[in-house]
Amino acid sequence: MSLHQVHVPTRDDVVRAYTKPVPKALTLTCVALAAIGALAFIVALLADPDRAWRAYHVSWLFFTSLSSAGVMFVAVQRITTARWSRAIIRFEEGFVAFLPLAFVLLVLTVFLGKNHIFPWTHETPPVSEKVLWYNGSFVTLRVLLAFTGITALSLWYIYTSVRLDVGLLPEAGARWAAGLRARMRNGFRDERRELHSTHSLQGKLAVALALMFGYGWTILAFDLSMGLSLHFQSTLYGWWFFMGAWLCALTLFTLLVMAWRRFLGAEALIGENIFHDLGKLCFAFTAFWGYLTFSQFLIIWYANVGEETHWPRLRLIEPWVHFSVSAVMMVFFAPFFGLLSRAAKVFKPTLALFTIISLAGMFLVRYLEVYPSLYGEATSNPFGVYEIAIMLGYAGAWGLCYLAFMNAFPRMRVTLMTSPYRDEVQVPVNAKTMEPLPAHE
Repeated sequence: MSLHQVHVPTRDDVVRAYTKPVPKALTLTCVALAAIGALAFIVALLADPDRAWRAYHVSWLFFTSLSSAGVMFVAVQRITTARWSRAIIRFEEGFVAFLPLAFVLLVLTVFLGKNHIFPWTHETPPVSEKVLWYNGSFVTLRVLLAFTGITALSLWYIYTSVRLDVGLLPEAGARWAAGLRARMRNGFRDERRELHSTHSLQGKLAVALALMFGYGWTILAFDLSMGLSLHFQSTLYGWWFFMGAWLCALTLFTLLVMAWRRFLGAEALIGENIFHDLGKLCFAFTAFWGYLTFSQFLIIWYANVGEETHWPRLRLIEPWVHFSVSAVMMVFFAPFFGLLSRAAKVFKPTLALFTIISLAGMFLVRYLEVYPSLYGEATSNPFGVYEIAIMLGYAGAWGLCYLAFMNAFPRMRVTLMTSPYRDEVQVPVNAKTMEPLPAHE
């Protein structure tokens, strides 16, 4: 007998689960946090512009990379034709709402803040190849093009997913988004045909997004993080960076699933097995991040090349060493050993505890990517009110984008949860003729 009992809800069951409005107090809290962060950034610009832009950059890397990784995780569900996540994956699709704002914030970085963040603006790279690579116009062009590609594909993919539910339930969502939902429904055909045509299109988009995510974030990681130290290079750095973002997306997703389940009273739709699966994913990618981190460190230590060893050495001496040890403990050791058992994965307090610890630890990792490279062997650790307030501002802005998305559209994948044709997509068909394809698409 299967341990995971299959519950097939009716469409009315799902509709009732997501109609509860989000409390205005939550939106006001996000507005207040965003305002605090903006004010702190302005004050910091007047007092210490270098630190202001560097704190801004740390938070951009943290929130933007996890948002993009969240969308990539959604696309992976299509690549693997996963069914376990249908009841919850819309909670992660909302991550895409931050990416357009992140693009605007990145434009501010590369045009207004670059002199305060990037050493190549005032320091000649040590080798000729890096002189070419860190040409200002070249850096700006490839960074903006890479992030534009990631954002465009992410928006396109989530649009196709949301449209499938908006087409069946056009009134599901806030009034202010009624016009947007109406435009999304243009050309919407019968349910079965739309289900198959959307599934077929998403198969192509998901693979394209996976390639863009991997290559795009490698470029962004090299230019926006690793490149803050002109003397350092690591071919593993891109992997290490975006898999950290992937882990962040999973831990935040787990916390949001718990919050939405409680708020919507959706216990019948989101069972214990879901949290077991999420806990296993968090545990698995905690181990994978630890593997990448140790692999990078081991190779640098073994080769003992000065151009590489200075990067980890700097983070293992004062005043950075305490943050480095804390980050490794929070991102790897605590969640790895804390989530070993099944009981820890399905018991909500322990699952929430270790995902919060991991998420906070990854923010320290992003901080350690930026600050030691720019401040060097400092006499004190520049971490305080500015960094915390600007991070809270980003959190508020992220929350506003996320809540706007979740209020505008159905909060669950209604079609894939309730359609009588939902499992036909496991056997691909020609979206025009509706005939089964002779082999896997």
